[in-house]
Amino acid sequence: MSETGPGAEGGTGTRPRRINDGPGRVLLVVYVVFAISAGARALFQIATQFSDAPIAFGLSAFSAVVYLVAAVAIGQGRRGVALVAVWIELVGVLAVGLFSVLAAQDFPRSTVWSQFGAGYGFVPVILPILGLVWLRRNRPH
Repeated sequence: MSETGPGAEGGTGTRPRRINDGPGRVLLVVYVVFAISAGARALFQIATQFSDAPIAFGLSAFSAVVYLVAAVAIGQGRRGVALVAVWIELVGVLAVGLFSVLAAQDFPRSTVWSQFGAGYGFVPVILPILGLVWLRRNRPH
């Protein structure tokens, strides 16, 4: 019996939407862009200014890795890995954002997640929320 026949998922005759279809492709592109931009920024800062703010620059590198993992997982349709990466991203941006606001003196240089992503138009705090909504709406039934 085929996946699109009467016995398919839910009996509707259609397959569940993949996480990298439709709006998932836009999400994928945004994650790729953020992985590249955060990674390039972190590499430059670590190579040229690491002693100025090693924790902040390390957090930028970590955020780039998280964005990359999310992008690859979404691109490959690996929902479980994508969920873990997006949850780590959300917790990270909320924790770093809060810490960078409450203890600004401990953040001499900003990261991608500083002040909830203010330097990136707050996309870093909005992106994981959209990602989680998308992954929830497109979960297997």
